Amino acid sequence: MTSNDAERFSPLHDAHQDAGASFTDFAGWQMPVRYSSDLAEHHAVRTAAGLFDLSHMAEILVLGHEAGAALDYALAGRLSAIGIDQAKYSLLLSRSGGIIDDLVVYRTGDDRYMIVANAANRHQVVEELRDRTAPFDAEVYDESDDIALIAVQGPASLSILLATPGFAVEGGANDGDDFGDRLASLKYYWSLPALYESHPILIARTGYTGEDGFELYLAPDNARQLWDALLEAGAEQGLVPAGLASRDTLRLEAGMPLYGHELGLDTYPAQAGLGRVVNLAKDTDFVGRAASEDGPDAEAPVLVGLMGHGKRAARAGYPVYATDATDGADEKVGVVTSGALSPTIGVPIAMAYVAPRFARPGTELHVDVRGTRLGFTVTALPFYSRKKN
Repeated sequence: MTSNDAERFSPLHDAHQDAGASFTDFAGWQMPVRYSSDLAEHHAVRTAAGLFDLSHMAEILVLGHEAGAALDYALAGRLSAIGIDQAKYSLLLSRSGGIIDDLVVYRTGDDRYMIVANAANRHQVVEELRDRTAPFDAEVYDESDDIALIAVQGPASLSILLATPGFAVEGGANDGDDFGDRLASLKYYWSLPALYESHPILIARTGYTGEDGFELYLAPDNARQLWDALLEAGAEQGLVPAGLASRDTLRLEAGMPLYGHELGLDTYPAQAGLGRVVNLAKDTDFVGRAASEDGPDAEAPVLVGLMGHGKRAARAGYPVYATDATDGADEKVGVVTSGALSPTIGVPIAMAYVAPRFARPGTELHVDVRGTRLGFTVTALPFYSRKKN
């Protein structure tokens, strides 16, 4: 790995180059944005499966006798209450109640937690966690450079993993049937410690696409072998490598917020529809609690979904208006945070912050798309939900 200030490359960079990927800079990392086409990769995840390299994400360990209590104070949720091998979505709040980062926390032992943070926020999250856990019997370790992350997402993801040789249950019978039974019974937001070619791997049934899928944490040196094995095992089932462009349209259809777009330091969780993530019922203090109890101003904008007509998409930063007037005399009521022409639904979709009086589903609004006001309807999120068995 290179230094913090230099261009960074995934341990799978050579695999992406071999597959003809186009790259983009993401938080200092050169990551694949697409391999073939955004549409093809998006549709593959919705109908079969896509393979994502997420090795730019940050992994931070919190260890110690009081690790659970330390995280209860540091984060907005009650992490000490989750079970071993369970995962929980949580928020790292500022003292003023804004969102420093949104996180997934895995409890991987009695006194051991792994926090997955956004790549752009890695160093700030580590610094905040070390500061907040200092009064507790707990230690914080930044393990980001020692962990690669591969995601298999889509309706065929389970069968693809089951068809990939080399997996075994850690400490189990180490036969394919044992692993297969454990993996098939794994619940959403739970994880399975396992082995891949005798090396430790953590398999989590989580994801950011709105589909069933798995995220696999392992040592960087073993990532290429697993990547190639998954592609080979999944070829007949439609698995393709997928880049960040399709990941963005997939998460948008699923109504999942993205830090830097829907979430930020100036955003209260309640504004983003994440008020339930902030556990005000827990009987311990946490950073940002007082501000969360006060909540945002009654007129603070709230996050909504917008669905348009035609084929012209609203993009981040486009203003939202209550009418289609073009003389500039009418009131601006919001701003788009993410938008695209939905590959699955076939119409423009967006997420936007709008004044609360315009947030009711069915409300007709207009987005200024490069000088033209186009009609959009406020729509309940998510835009897309997979059919569950």
